[in-house]
Amino acid sequence: MRVRTALIAAALAAAALPALAHADPTDCLEVDIDAALCAVTSAGQTAQTAEQPAIPARDAARLAADKALEAAGICNPLDHAACLLPFPNDDLTKADPTTATGRRIDIDPLAMPRNVANRPMDPTELNRNDGWSPGTPILTVVPRLSTSRSGIPSEADPGDSLGADAPVVLVDATTGKRWPYTAELDTNALDGEQPLLIVRPAINFPDGHRIVIGLRDLKDSAGKAIPAGPEFAKLRAGATAKDPVFGPLIRAHVAPKDLFLAWTFTIASTRNTTERMLHLRDDAFASLKGAAPSFTVDTVTQNYSDKVATRIEGTFQVPNYLTTPVNHKEPVLGSDPGLPGTRFLYLPGSDLPQRNGSFTATYTCDVPKSASAKHPSRGSIYGHGLLGGQGEVGAGNVQKMGNENNVLFCATDWYGMATGDVPNVATFLADMSYFPTLPDRVQEGMLAQLFLARLVKDPRGFASAAAFAHRLAPGTVYYDGNSQGGIIGGALLAVSQDITRGVLGVVGMNYSTLLDRSSDFSTYESVFNAAYPSEVDRELVFGLIQPLWDRGENNGYAEHITTNLLPHTPKHTVLLSVALGDHQVSNYSALVMARTLGARTNGGFLAKGRSWESSPGWGLPRFTGSWNGSAIVFWDSGTALPPLGNTPPVEGSDLKGHDPHEDPRATYLDRVQKGLFLQPTGKVVDVCKGKPCIGRPLGPEDPPTKK
Repeated sequence: MRVRTALIAAALAAAALPALAHADPTDCLEVDIDAALCAVTSAGQTAQTAEQPAIPARDAARLAADKALEAAGICNPLDHAACLLPFPNDDLTKADPTTATGRRIDIDPLAMPRNVANRPMDPTELNRNDGWSPGTPILTVVPRLSTSRSGIPSEADPGDSLGADAPVVLVDATTGKRWPYTAELDTNALDGEQPLLIVRPAINFPDGHRIVIGLRDLKDSAGKAIPAGPEFAKLRAGATAKDPVFGPLIRAHVAPKDLFLAWTFTIASTRNTTERMLHLRDDAFASLKGAAPSFTVDTVTQNYSDKVATRIEGTFQVPNYLTTPVNHKEPVLGSDPGLPGTRFLYLPGSDLPQRNGSFTATYTCDVPKSASAKHPSRGSIYGHGLLGGQGEVGAGNVQKMGNENNVLFCATDWYGMATGDVPNVATFLADMSYFPTLPDRVQEGMLAQLFLARLVKDPRGFASAAAFAHRLAPGTVYYDGNSQGGIIGGALLAVSQDITRGVLGVVGMNYSTLLDRSSDFSTYESVFNAAYPSEVDRELVFGLIQPLWDRGENNGYAEHITTNLLPHTPKHTVLLSVALGDHQVSNYSALVMARTLGARTNGGFLAKGRSWESSPGWGLPRFTGSWNGSAIVFWDSGTALPPLGNTPPVEGSDLKGHDPHEDPRATYLDRVQKGLFLQPTGKVVDVCKGKPCIGRPLGPEDPPTKK
């Protein structure tokens, strides 16, 4: 993937932090994505080492401001570490009979985290939501807390969270059932800051349900009990079984007298999270009136490579629902969604985007050498990686996958998280008020993927063009995506009416979990950290943007891929292909996704000693031979296991420090498994024959040599 450093320099110059524009992009010599990240890093370092004195993470003035807001009834008095703690919280919502949950988020702008320019995040788009993310991080500060002394389950022990004496108790108040979780103290806490306790659901919370959390019997490092604060102690004294917070805990056999803190929050409804994307889908496809999208064939390159017979490139038309880049004061009707900072076009009084003309998208398709008139290829969409582009369809592993399995891959850019969006990413890292530009544009990008899938599937689409004639078998279309293509790919599948079977490679979900754990984010966070110097604020930002990100990534749709199907949408079957110890996409988040959608795993799973869990594969039933449903398969390259907590793995010079992110797709047996799965009657076949699956560089990259 290629991007010019000038784009990053321009983005930083326009960002809310003037110091971020001081970077000299000429220090970064390579004109590619690494150089772009270098410019971002330089800018962050410049901001952090400027002549101005460093801004304290949470200074006395800020704490005094929070205290004043608390006195005004804007901040919650139960956790004084930050205005919005404990988070999430129904105290940050209001009753609204027009929503599916009966509530609506209602955060005062004064309560929101502020960047170093003293600008609070704009909560306008968040306040459209009728609840919080189904994978929301749960945040509070417990002074002097020791998780080990308190016995709080980590990522290694999700099953322990359901124990009768678990110190953190989650109750689904809608059903009365206990809910599994894992927890950690924030490993990124700064000097002088109490580390946050971060609790995460081990299976996503059900849409629209109300959740109660109770913390009890907490201890410090000396084993001494940590008493409740005076504000909560007063509430606790009046606890009754009819109380919306204490009642569900009492019925779960949690005594109020043992509680350090308890509160409740409501998860956003399915309608709230998905209605914009479903509206785009239904409105856009209705406009086709039963026809295929219009397209052109512009370039045909014969003998493109030893595995690709023909590369075909062209354009197709997609309805546009976006308008107004952030640097424009007036709406720009008909604006191209490729412009950084573009948002949905909303008309007054509507929560649904309105159509704003069309835009011209581009595509790249590779016809494999294995295709012929007698054996035309199956068609599949390819989903590219982080801030990449459609050109990744030509990667060596994709060419091998296509030629070995006779799959014709087509790709288009994923607007919102493609290379052209890097400047916009730099903008909102410095001022998160602009973050809603990302999920809006990602959903428009999802629509482009759906239109491309229709062109692959419909006989009146690509198959009708001479360049594709007799080499593409219409009637079915599949999906294969990696990394970002896996993280957004599940959301795409959940809303797709044409694609019912897809592979999500090196997959995960929930960016509020992923970012801290990803080596990819370590560069970008130099800008983000300079803009938001308080770690408490940073984690709050992650939690606040997740309900918006849910509109365009797996976290908001995992519940609806295989069951609880969305309106007018078929059931989907997915294969999650995971690199053990992945440095870029957290294995932990992949397991949460697998549990949420009800996947099974292969009988061999992981070798002894190759799991960080005390009960390896907790919550995942096993299959042997083959399986007709969805599954998760780990590929082990012998690299180090992921660390516990919200920190990324560390690169090293030996195999233990090797990043296995690209190893599964480079492994021959992984491609065999995907090829067997991406068929009309496909199954997940245990190609590892009951043993753990071994990935590159330990496993074979190419087919066995014929004798």
